[in-house]
Amino acid sequence: MGQDGRVSTASAVQPSPHHHAALGPATRPNLVSVGTIVWLSSELMFFAGLFAMYFTIRGVVPEQWAAETPKHNVLFAGVNTLILVISSVWCQLGVMKAEQGQAGRTGSLLQVGRWGMREWYVLTYIFGAIFVSGQAWEYAKLCSEGITLSSNGYGSVFYMTTGFHAIHVTGGLIAFLLIIARSFTARRYTHAQAAGAIVTSYYWHFVDVVWIALFAVIYLLK
Repeated sequence: MGQDGRVSTASAVQPSPHHHAALGPATRPNLVSVGTIVWLSSELMFFAGLFAMYFTIRGVVPEQWAAETPKHNVLFAGVNTLILVISSVWCQLGVMKAEQGQAGRTGSLLQVGRWGMREWYVLTYIFGAIFVSGQAWEYAKLCSEGITLSSNGYGSVFYMTTGFHAIHVTGGLIAFLLIIARSFTARRYTHAQAAGAIVTSYYWHFVDVVWIALFAVIYLLK
């Protein structure tokens, strides 16, 4: 075959540089995960501002802390914190199943070892809902004892810090419901769905760590 034929064959076999550029590197990070991490970094700065506000007002009116902190039920708050921490364990077990492509259980409900992402995320949701309900009960009790959002500086920073965290936990619970519902509607559990479950776990672990810091500052550091 002539030179023109060899050139044509080489052009047909060798992909163009533009083709490689379109595919991108094989090790390119998941953009959803990267975006979630960047967003959580901004959320971390938001909570850092709340902590700064808390310590600033405490330094200005320490007598309010001396009068109000004894009204907290530290044991109840500690148990509620433990519930949230355990929920992160269930969440991570769900992530492991999501990474394996197992959306639901492969055996009976009593066979915990054969649960899928869905069952572990339902359990995570239940524990998270118990935590938020516990906070609501604590709010009602403190309001009956005179600690309200407008009572004094301590009441304002207490409800703002814990309240914003409760809103974030509620957002996580909504995300779990969406992930669980999506696993029912899809015919096949895809990598994209697993990525959604994984980034939701990033968020849940984040609110867990933030609450541990809040618990230490509000209930232990008196």
